[in-house]
Amino acid sequence: MHYEGPIYRPPSEADSLLVQATVGCPHNRCTFCMVYKGGPRYRVRPVADIVRDLDEAAERSGGEVRTLFFPAGNTIAMPTDALCRICRHARKVFPHLERITVYGSSQYIHKKGLHGLQQLADAGLTRIHVGLESGNDAILKAIRKGTTAAEQIEAGQWTLAAGIELSLYVILGIGGVAGSVSHATSTADVLSRIVPDFIRLRTFVPKIHTPLLQMVENGRFQMLGPHGVLREAALLIGHLDADAQLTSDHYTNYINLDGRLPECRNRLLGEIDTALKRPERDFRPFFVGHQ
Repeated sequence: MHYEGPIYRPPSEADSLLVQATVGCPHNRCTFCMVYKGGPRYRVRPVADIVRDLDEAAERSGGEVRTLFFPAGNTIAMPTDALCRICRHARKVFPHLERITVYGSSQYIHKKGLHGLQQLADAGLTRIHVGLESGNDAILKAIRKGTTAAEQIEAGQWTLAAGIELSLYVILGIGGVAGSVSHATSTADVLSRIVPDFIRLRTFVPKIHTPLLQMVENGRFQMLGPHGVLREAALLIGHLDADAQLTSDHYTNYINLDGRLPECRNRLLGEIDTALKRPERDFRPFFVGHQ
């Protein structure tokens, strides 16, 4: 098995086999992300090398693998034919495989088009984890996400239409104090129009070696405190109109929120209201992220 550069996977892929398909991230401009700022540069591993790793993993495991994740940061950007080939090979050598998953940004999903996504679904790709971050165009531009709300909506709708599960990540607080309300309401609107399978909440933590940390330090970006983040979460959940599983499975969050929308909306809002009665000093302290 061969790995190069930082290897990250979603918490929900903790038990998955990790076979690296790409290196780095083809966009690598997001102001909040530190993962690949120091390299390596983006490239797609040769299909033959990925196949060898799959074969090695199959031999070691006796083919008893049920979930597979293909790192690195934006594997959906690899050529459709190549990604289809490794998905099909994985299905061949792991006969009990239930899920094949990748990371993918909306702009690269959008480039596939519905036809390309259908090809990937037919080859065995079952889920894409997407950093939506925000549904507000001004915030997306400010954080250099490289996409727009309209593009994210279309990419998400195409993914679901192709029969691929969609897990969307939202960063609470990424609009700062000034953009909190517009971030929450615009993001709720985008999520409601996509209706993903999963909505996963993260809380903005400034990371080392990132432009957004510099903005925090020089006062150009005013972060929300714990109560501000919780109020933003309540506004987001209150405006959501989607049948989706919402979860906050991440160490950055102030409280754990988990439930099926819309039936769990009132319970989730009640949990936030209870948390807001606690003084801010009771929540985790401010910190700068190193991973």
